[in-house]
Amino acid sequence: MADDLRLTVLGSASPYPRAGNPCSGYLVEGGGARLWMDAGSGTLGALRGHVRLDQLDGIWISHLHADHCADLLTAYYGLLYADVEPAAPVPLLAPPGTADRLAGFLTNGPRRSPVEDAFRVVELHDHHRARIGGLTLTSRAVSHGMPAFGVRVETEDGACLAYSGDSAPCEALTALADDCAVLLCEADSAQAPPAGTEPVHHTPEDAGTTAATAGAHRLVVTHVGPFLEPSAALDRAATRYEGPVEYAAPGRTIAVR
Repeated sequence: MADDLRLTVLGSASPYPRAGNPCSGYLVEGGGARLWMDAGSGTLGALRGHVRLDQLDGIWISHLHADHCADLLTAYYGLLYADVEPAAPVPLLAPPGTADRLAGFLTNGPRRSPVEDAFRVVELHDHHRARIGGLTLTSRAVSHGMPAFGVRVETEDGACLAYSGDSAPCEALTALADDCAVLLCEADSAQAPPAGTEPVHHTPEDAGTTAATAGAHRLVVTHVGPFLEPSAALDRAATRYEGPVEYAAPGRTIAVR
């Protein structure tokens, strides 16, 4: 496996899959590691086009909305009861309570489903740091009206990817994206929320502002909401950011450098 950092878009639809586009999910490869970053509905099938479940070095989940984590349920069956043989439970970095949430859905009798046989669950917190192979992951709590995280992924040679998860603009996300090569940022909201309402997503303009403030070298817009067209989202983001602005089209692989 190449050590160069790259991002493959498994899906970027919100809040449910579209024809040919699963929900949020990405394969991050670099530093000799493979990381499944968010596991929204439909992304497991796309993931299997690149890597088997037992070849993953880790999974990172931003928050527990189904369009970012639902395919953990079927991954559980794949890891324990199908045609793969993991040597150990797959590290799963996820918000607090993830193991019990999974078990609550998967348990069908008096005995709790053995979630921990499939996943080695590590609960995220603000400023959490972890090593997955040659990748360093720094997670920050972001602004989504519930426990939610963004992440900065770095290789030993300095390549850097930042991912917003789902979040309104916030200082933590800007810090994660500081001088990064690629900022993968959601742009779910077609317009700002009504006055007095706490935002939980970026507008395209917000995504451009976050990228500009952070000094990101490239902006990749993802999680474009159902009331936006990707082309319009890119045009709107570009009004606030002078660097390259691209769309996280499903199936696309992006070299992070």
